[in-house]
Amino acid sequence: MRARSKVIRTRYSDIALRDRGGTGYPLLLLHGSGASADAFRRQFDSPVLQPLRLLALDLPGHGHSTDAIDLDGYGLTRLAEAVLEVLDALGLEQIAVCGWSLGGHVAIEMMARSSAVSGAMLVGTPPVGKGPLGLMRGFRASWDMLLASKPEFTPRDAKRFLAMCYGEGETDELPLQAIQRADGRLRQCFIRSMMRGDGADQKRVVESADVPVALVNGADDPVVKLPYLDTLAIPQLWMGRSITIPEAGHSPFWSQADHFNRLLVRFVADVQAHQLAEGLRRARQA
Repeated sequence: MRARSKVIRTRYSDIALRDRGGTGYPLLLLHGSGASADAFRRQFDSPVLQPLRLLALDLPGHGHSTDAIDLDGYGLTRLAEAVLEVLDALGLEQIAVCGWSLGGHVAIEMMARSSAVSGAMLVGTPPVGKGPLGLMRGFRASWDMLLASKPEFTPRDAKRFLAMCYGEGETDELPLQAIQRADGRLRQCFIRSMMRGDGADQKRVVESADVPVALVNGADDPVVKLPYLDTLAIPQLWMGRSITIPEAGHSPFWSQADHFNRLLVRFVADVQAHQLAEGLRRARQA
């Protein structure tokens, strides 16, 4: 089934959405900084994920979405509110979310604000505490990481950012084009938002979550401190552990798509089963 494209107006940006439709369980894919819905091309093309209703959108300042109306729209809380407005416009009351990097942080903020998120897979996204100390605990320090807050990219910067996000030697033109299109002001505004501690304490959100939370990362991720993930006490941690995909960096859904897609379809099935079990439990208590 071909995905349909539409634009949904929110308070912060006109959001471009890709929706495969159908009766399968809905799964929203949220991209990282400098990317777009095209980052999930290998999920939309996957036969394994065909039973699901896949949705992906371009966050404000990315892809075919408009830039944010003002710079406040690039903060963590406003990005989450924009995505929740899209879900409301679609009439989706329950949805699983897979968020990559920046998209994972948006997904956690959505969890803190809405019961619509029935489960979250966080990819390349350490759920960190508020402020600079929280960021230092979850992220690796490197010169390339400084690019994540740089408002303007030179051509060399864009290629370095591409290598950090997708791996050295990436030759596909779409990810580079997405980086070049992105409104660089988001990078600066979003990092400042995280440094200020805007929004919920993401570590507390996942450690108090009553829905399944999956942590999936590439074994060679240059961004995330993988040992930090083992310090989290997440009661609903999917499979009881953080999952590491071999021979993958910051974007395992791209470099190891077949492995990742098998995990993703299992996760959504477990989210659906958990939702059903919770519904039966509440019905018995009523």
